[in-house]
Amino acid sequence: MKKLLKAFISIFILSYMIFSPLTTLGAERIGRLGIGFSTQPVIDVTALSFKIQRSKSFSFGGYFGIDTADQGGWAGGIKVYRNIFNEPFVTFYGSASLGLLNQKLGPTNDKSGFQIDGTFGAEFSFESLQSIGIGTEFGVSFYKIDDFNISTVGSQFLVALFHFYL
Repeated sequence: MKKLLKAFISIFILSYMIFSPLTTLGAERIGRLGIGFSTQPVIDVTALSFKIQRSKSFSFGGYFGIDTADQGGWAGGIKVYRNIFNEPFVTFYGSASLGLLNQKLGPTNDKSGFQIDGTFGAEFSFESLQSIGIGTEFGVSFYKIDDFNISTVGSQFLVALFHFYL
């Protein structure tokens, strides 16, 4: 009897988690512009980023970063987000991005390429600081500078992304 009750409770909780995203309330950011930073580019350039949530389930954004050092470069791209699940102060999403890369290998030598990412992530805020979004992402990255590479990506929330919503 206890096993049957545990199974029923587990099925109820799982069903609630799967079928309730339309009724949960996330931090209201529809139409708000988020400005911050991201570590999206595979080259060592931290990028300025923006994000605009267009509806409950869709957001778009972009990033651009530059480093003028001898071993620097630049990166820029666009990104789309599809919200999967909302909690009161956490949004879980899937995203895809397409970016251009340029990496300096010396004062007169640079190489260009591209980066395509598919990631899942979470952006959260605190109850008293709902204008700040802190996030983390994981997934796979396809990029080419010298050779075509496929790599897994994972960013902890301290370095992944940060947005301040106006």
